[in-house]
Amino acid sequence: MTRTAPLRRAMIAAAASLALLPAAAAAQSESFSEYLDQVEAKALSEGVSQRTITAVFAGMTPNNRVIELDQGNVSQGSSVNPATGFAWMSSYINRHNTQARINGGVSAMRRVASLAGEVERTYGVPAEILVAIWGHETAYGVVKGGFDLPRSLATLAWEGRRRDLFERELIDVLKIADSGVPRETLVGSWAGAFGNPQFLPSVYLRLAVDGDGDGDRDIWNSDADTLHSIANYFHDAGWRTGQPWGVRAYVPNSVDRAAIESDVTSPVCPRVHERHSKWMTVREWRALGVEPRGPIGDDVMVSLFEPDGPAYPGYLLTQNYRVILEYNCSNYYAMSVGLLADEISR
Repeated sequence: MTRTAPLRRAMIAAAASLALLPAAAAAQSESFSEYLDQVEAKALSEGVSQRTITAVFAGMTPNNRVIELDQGNVSQGSSVNPATGFAWMSSYINRHNTQARINGGVSAMRRVASLAGEVERTYGVPAEILVAIWGHETAYGVVKGGFDLPRSLATLAWEGRRRDLFERELIDVLKIADSGVPRETLVGSWAGAFGNPQFLPSVYLRLAVDGDGDGDRDIWNSDADTLHSIANYFHDAGWRTGQPWGVRAYVPNSVDRAAIESDVTSPVCPRVHERHSKWMTVREWRALGVEPRGPIGDDVMVSLFEPDGPAYPGYLLTQNYRVILEYNCSNYYAMSVGLLADEISR
């Protein structure tokens, strides 16, 4: 294979000898160069051109900072609520749904109002949800990340902790480059997400949309492509038109929390879903004294979520909340997106 020239092998071996990488990364069964050879063979078998692979992998070395970030402990940055064992949701919401972010969402909505309305009519996903995702992911396009995507994904795949995931994304980013997307455009987060909606390469290939009809799926610069693509993601994940993501609810102390616990274990992100009650209709919740504080039909199936415990605000969540979780499997994220959307639409 033409890419692995002796000089390049020597450069990578020399870099590795400097012992800059953490032990967990340096102790792989193959060198970084040898691993890229394996990926090259797989990418070629999936139709990626040799020219693209050679251009993308030329001079590539592992990114130590990416490994540090992947191995670091992620913290919500707030104290734990002893009643739930989780970080305070209210603290997270206050830090993420700042007045500046809300104002930015209102301004973005005004700027793209006509487009957002068209997208909502096409996909059935509320414009404020689309703008809230945009705001949370990249501050409405301001912060999209500066890491080289192929290098980050190659580093994460070689590291090995989640090789199956990141190797697939690495091959898919090669396919994106092979489709004509300029190499300098392929930058984003350290974990491989990019563009206004922060899609992974596999998501881009499957769900990104050319919303403005110019022949490119430009989720980096085009508002139309960005909003169409986010809406297509939500539509694909099962968004139910006409239902809110959830509504705040009054929950009396008389509700037996043990009796409403869910006995179903979610196959995806079980730790997130285990905090939600069993599903019942709004009418059945009303019979227990639980009163929604927003418009929602009596026949809608919802689950109760009290993120900070029974003494704090509760929410009745619809299937659409679970669709937001498809985007990022975190109650903190999904709640902040839903509440930001509510603020934007006021």
